[in-house]
Amino acid sequence: MSEQTQEKKLGIIPLSALVVGAIVGGGVFNLMSDMAREASLGAIIIGWLIAGLGMAMLAFSFQNLIEKRPDLDAGIYSYAKEGFGNYMGFNAAWGYWLSALLGNVAYATLVFSSLGYFFKLFGNGQNLASVVAASILLWLVHYLILQGVESATFINTIITAAKLIPLAIFFVAMIVAFKLGIFTTDFWGTLSGNFELGEVMSQVKGTMLITVWVFIGIEGAVVFSGRAAKKSDVGKATILGLVTVIAIYLLTTILSLGVMTRPELADLKQPAMAYLLESVVGKWGAILINIGVVISVLGAWLSWTMFAAELPYQAAKSGAFPKRFAKENRNGAPVNSLIFTNVLIQVFIFSFLISDRAYNFAFSLASSAILIPYAFTAFYQLKISIQEKADTPHRTRNLIIGVLASLYGVWLIYAGGIQFFLLTMLLYGPGIIIYAWVQKENKKKLFSKGEWICAGVVILLFIVCVIQLINGSIKIG
Repeated sequence: MSEQTQEKKLGIIPLSALVVGAIVGGGVFNLMSDMAREASLGAIIIGWLIAGLGMAMLAFSFQNLIEKRPDLDAGIYSYAKEGFGNYMGFNAAWGYWLSALLGNVAYATLVFSSLGYFFKLFGNGQNLASVVAASILLWLVHYLILQGVESATFINTIITAAKLIPLAIFFVAMIVAFKLGIFTTDFWGTLSGNFELGEVMSQVKGTMLITVWVFIGIEGAVVFSGRAAKKSDVGKATILGLVTVIAIYLLTTILSLGVMTRPELADLKQPAMAYLLESVVGKWGAILINIGVVISVLGAWLSWTMFAAELPYQAAKSGAFPKRFAKENRNGAPVNSLIFTNVLIQVFIFSFLISDRAYNFAFSLASSAILIPYAFTAFYQLKISIQEKADTPHRTRNLIIGVLASLYGVWLIYAGGIQFFLLTMLLYGPGIIIYAWVQKENKKKLFSKGEWICAGVVILLFIVCVIQLINGSIKIG
């Protein structure tokens, strides 16, 4: 970091706002419909219990690793590198970066579908007008971040506070309109009407990518740990953000199922929250929520563009990404990383014109891409806890956190399904070329013996995915 920006550090409020602002983006406004398409109330509650526990273990892992290894400033990338070698570290950074890119594509779709409620020109957010407007907005965000990370973070804090107002009004309306008879209808969603383990767990599995998507951003404070005023604030901000978000998500889904039946929620147009509130209070409710969506997604877009630029910048500084990513401007902004990031986002935005399911595809692929970086964090938490001496304070607690976080990471990869796991290999496969470039820059050998095996598996799965795309076994959109 340049001397000019060394004294500008982030405190617990802007760090917490980065977490909440990144997590509470567009997903919450369509959450009740996305969940209703996959599961009944009983399965949704189980899904949230698993997701809440798993994400809490992941958050505690971040908190513990920040305390134990404050020198690892790049967070989610540096944990994978430190614990499992250069190639695994690169994959964590590469996967996280691509997840952030795809998340921004999903946000672009959602913000213009919301504006389409007011301006028919934008339609469902995936037409030519939306592509042009999204492109303009993308480069306006780019310009804002170039003015300095601290300035962008301040604006994000204000936007985060503003986005919570429509949500609070929605919760009050749902409590008033809540009907117990609707809430208890078809509780388990099974043919018999009773709890059937196989059917219910199949529904729970279907909720997993959705819960990952709406929780992505939990590591927001960790990504910026190198810019934090105090390392301890990073862990506190992560936990505070998680608790806030879990409360918001539980209220959103549980209350909605007491106002509309599952089939009715599943059929709502995007953003579902707008049409649900409209059914309760009238047209002004839809207007309020659509304004809230625009504010919320713009804030999340800003947060995620910052994340997408910051992590490869930090990784480049430690030799895991090409050196060009490490360049910063006079304001301390990662200028080259930001350019590479937004050029790729611009390319993906053109997917609006190819697929009418760009939002669902982008958030699913973004969720899949980030599963591997999350899993590496959990594995490193477990590894570092196992290596501690038996009399180390809180070692048993940290071991339990590591085991549960690791199990959750493996469960997510399984629950995401083979199709999106293979599609993720379309992203990780080309990463080998970039990794080879990095190793050559740093005059290091390409792979160790174990890394050759891992790279071979990635290449094999990449080829399988391409074949299945060609023969139609896997469809995009």
